[in-house]
Amino acid sequence: MDGIKVVLILNHGLFSGEVILDGDIKLYRIGELAKAGAVSERTIDYYTKLGLISPEKRTLKNYRLYSHETLLRLKRINDLKQEKYTLEEIRQTLDKWDAGPEIHQVSDKLTYLELHMQQLEREVKELSPLLKSMKPGQARHLLLNLLPQGAACIEAIRLFLEQGPTL
Repeated sequence: MDGIKVVLILNHGLFSGEVILDGDIKLYRIGELAKAGAVSERTIDYYTKLGLISPEKRTLKNYRLYSHETLLRLKRINDLKQEKYTLEEIRQTLDKWDAGPEIHQVSDKLTYLELHMQQLEREVKELSPLLKSMKPGQARHLLLNLLPQGAACIEAIRLFLEQGPTL
């Protein structure tokens, strides 16, 4: 086998199992990556064929080995799928992520904000019928409590759009 087998237990719970060390780089076989990423081995194969992920290297027996960065990328793919992104949209997002560290950081933050806003929108839609069923005074009181936070969010977005780079 290329490298040394060790048992790695990460505190954040993403993985517990055998990995292969190649220098200081931790490499996962396909089954280990699938388990750590909570997907099937077929999904790993499919994402590899689509170019969403790629192996870091191959063993002498031609087994694919994936890096820890691939595991993080797989988590990002799963997060985007949860938000109903298509695989093509995910590919475009990952391409932006791969473009460079600055673009990656900004793209990552914007994607997070977009996902968070979508979640908030869903929650507001869920609350709408409840607000309509409340007495007008109760609903008004609740909405007035939310107004400062909502205004602050809108102002932050406005400032970002005004001061950010031209698109």
